[in-house]
Parts: sequence; structure tokens; C-alpha cells
Amino acid sequence: MGSKTIPKLIIGDLEARLPIIQGGMSVGISLSGLASAVANEGGIGVIGAAAIGMLEPDFKTRFKEANKRALRKEIRKAREMTEGIIGVNIMVALSDFDDLVQVAVDEGVDLIFLGAGLPLKKLPTPSLGGLRNTSTKVVPIVSSARATKVIFQYWANKYNQVPDAVVVEGPLAGGHLGFKKEQIDDFSYSLEKLVLEVISEIKNFEEQFNKKIPVIAAGGIFTGADINKFLQLGAQGVQMSTRFVATLECDASIQFKESYIKSKPEDLVIIDSPVGLPGRAVLNEFLEDISVGVKKTFTCPYKCLKTCDFRVAPYCIALALTNAKKGNLAEGFAFAGANAYKVDKIVSVKELMETLLTEYEKAV
Repeated sequence: MGSKTIPKLIIGDLEARLPIIQGGMSVGISLSGLASAVANEGGIGVIGAAAIGMLEPDFKTRFKEANKRALRKEIRKAREMTEGIIGVNIMVALSDFDDLVQVAVDEGVDLIFLGAGLPLKKLPTPSLGGLRNTSTKVVPIVSSARATKVIFQYWANKYNQVPDAVVVEGPLAGGHLGFKKEQIDDFSYSLEKLVLEVISEIKNFEEQFNKKIPVIAAGGIFTGADINKFLQLGAQGVQMSTRFVATLECDASIQFKESYIKSKPEDLVIIDSPVGLPGRAVLNEFLEDISVGVKKTFTCPYKCLKTCDFRVAPYCIALALTNAKKGNLAEGFAFAGANAYKVDKIVSVKELMETLLTEYEKAV
């Protein structure tokens, strides 16, 4: 599947037929099933690594080991199902961040997307038994030109190299957001504005290191016309998550997917996550309880996020998102982008990609 009009996305020596990255949705939403399906259609498929070991039998007793084992399994399963491009999304704020990065590097993933914090560490070299002939690309996820400059300048000064691409995520994204609540609806923080600012910032580093550093737009991109708009602005690609939830291949439960289909615009709400960031989710009874001060009882066997103080948290976000992934939305909730209410049916990844291409070509 390809198109005469839509450009490829080139990151170093990687070449995706379509400039579409499927956003890495953690706690079991994008695993090998979704990532491999997207890669097979010419996009970049991404496995979400946070709490990936939740279905392993020893998750509660050996949290870090379970996560490492599950991530390795999912990367290998994805590789069996596709020869396309596979990435892993790893949150910098995870307490087992270093372990998960090492697994991803050892397994030779094509790219590692790093969000929820400033990725200032260089990737480790593959350990013994790792695939030594691979060169995994680093792609930070940022929400401002300022953060871009901090990361790239640090890498330039400390390692004499810079990351391979950058994802700019605007305030219409789902899940945890890198913005203060009052910035979310402020036009000064619109994705269009952020993309232009980051492109301008990246130019300096492209010249300094004599390499192309693609800027990828993310957060609220829903149609092929949206893709066209951001490519016209100067982005080399887009990252989309919400559209990919309502696919047959998405690794979430049918109840999770249906929460998008049943949602209305007013159901997409900003919540205070226990990790100290605002997040966007589909309103349900669980979140209504939390909003009126109900505290859910839980124990914290993991301390999975550096920024979460479980002693004062009203609920365990890892548990709530795990429940939602499994279909138990009475004890959890679904993260979603601002346009989730526009999702009206579940389709295959192939059908979704064809729709996006058709929409893109009409817009062109």
C-alpha cells in the first residue's frame, strides 16, 4: 500500500512508506497486535512499555522482572508478524526506565520514543546476547520548543550527537499531557504553533550535525486532512493514537474501544492524575467518584512511577488502567484524545489506513 502524493517518513536509515506513527499506548493498549498491523500497512507501529507486565503471573511480586519479560515477548511477537518498522514508547518517569530501555536496545527495536520527562541519557550499548548490529533511533516526545532545546543542547554538549527525530505533542492528545491545565485551551499552546516553533529550534541542530531531524506532529490529529495540514506546515510525519484504539487489532478490550464509540464531546475530560500531571480521559462512574473525593483502596507493590506518591494518591493509576484494558471500566477508565467522540465504529488497521490516505488525497 502506498500513495503517489503522500511522502515517506525517513528517520536516518529507516524509511516508512507512510508518514504515520501509531502512538505508543501503555498499560496494554498497543502491544504486538496493533504495532505489527500498523507496520504491515507501511506506518510505524509502537509498543507501549509502561506496566507491560501486568498480565504476567508475577507482576505484583516481581514487577520489574515481569515488565522486562513481557516487553521482550511483545517485541519478538511483533517481529514474527511484520518486517515493518517497530518502536517502543518508554516513559522517562518510570522507575524501571533503564531496565526497559536495555531490553528494547537488546532486542534491536528500530526506535525508542521517550516521553514524560527529559531524556538526557544516551542509549546503552546492547548487553551480551543483544543484537549488536542494530542501531536503535532515539525520539524524544516534547511539548515545547524550550524542552526540545534543553534535550538537544544537552546531547550535543555531552555526547557530541543529537536524537534522530522529535515528536511534538500538543494539548489535544490523550493520556498524560505536558501542559498546565490553563494552557490546554490557550491558543498560544496550539499544536500548529508548537510545531513551527520546534521546526525553527531543530534547524540549528540539523546544521550543526549535518543531518535531517524529522519533526513529527502529535495530539488531536484525526483525519487525512489533518495529516496534510501538518505536513504543509513543515512536519515530516504525524503520530496518531485515538484512531488506532478503535481497530480490530488494537490490544485493548472491546469495552475499552466501545467507551470511545459511546462518548460525546463533553465526556472527554481533563483529570488530575496521581502522577502529578493533567490527563485526558473518557468520563465514567469511576472518574466521577474520584472527582467528588472518593478514595479507592489499594496497595502499591511496585512504585512504578518516580513522580507518584502512593500514600496520598486517591487511586492507583496502573491498576485503574489495567482494569480498563481488561474491560473492567467500573474499576478503571480509558485515556483518550480530544477527538475520541468522533470514533463511530471499529475497523481493521488496513481499512483505517486506506481511509486516512483517501482523506489525505482529497485534502491535497
